[in-house]
Amino acid sequence: MRPLVNHLEFWVPTGVAIRDVRQQLFDAAERVLLRAGPSALTSRTVTAEAGVAKGVLHRHFADFDAFLADFVLDRLDRMDAAGLRDSAGTGTVAGNLTDALTAVFGSVALAIVPLVAFRDELRARLRHAWPAGIPVLTDAAVMIGEYLAAEQDLGRIPGEADADTLAAMLIGAAHLRFAGGAPDAAAVRTVVTTVLAQALKER
Repeated sequence: MRPLVNHLEFWVPTGVAIRDVRQQLFDAAERVLLRAGPSALTSRTVTAEAGVAKGVLHRHFADFDAFLADFVLDRLDRMDAAGLRDSAGTGTVAGNLTDALTAVFGSVALAIVPLVAFRDELRARLRHAWPAGIPVLTDAAVMIGEYLAAEQDLGRIPGEADADTLAAMLIGAAHLRFAGGAPDAAAVRTVVTTVLAQALKER
């Protein structure tokens, strides 16, 4: 009888374990990216960090850039975990935006921006999902724009304000702040209130 191998995910027909090993690899890639930067990300460093054989990654992904593309998309899917749109009408607009921007730029999302810039093939693959703009920044701007529009519907932001322009300004200003290291919540709130300026109505 052939002995069972350690990588039991290959023996499970439901696909549950396959998803588990994908997440294990994604989590390992995030740790490497945050610790050592985009230039340190290779199939070898990721599989070593995950504690699996190198062949495991190539069994689940066509090549390393395919892995990175799915990794980026997986992390972007988590960006609205705080439920920014659902917070419309609760708390304060400035407080909700401060929390959202801190969550976005204080996570792996900020590290993904140089990763995408670093790898031409990764950018090419991501263009199918993001025809324009930079993944993370574009996605965050859409998320914040939708939130601001919801607040307009509730009358907490003037209807004549351009939600998409405000969102882009918030993302740009926050990105510049976080590029030098994560600021505290007070600094992020200052960015938010300054950018929104005349548009923001607190209740």
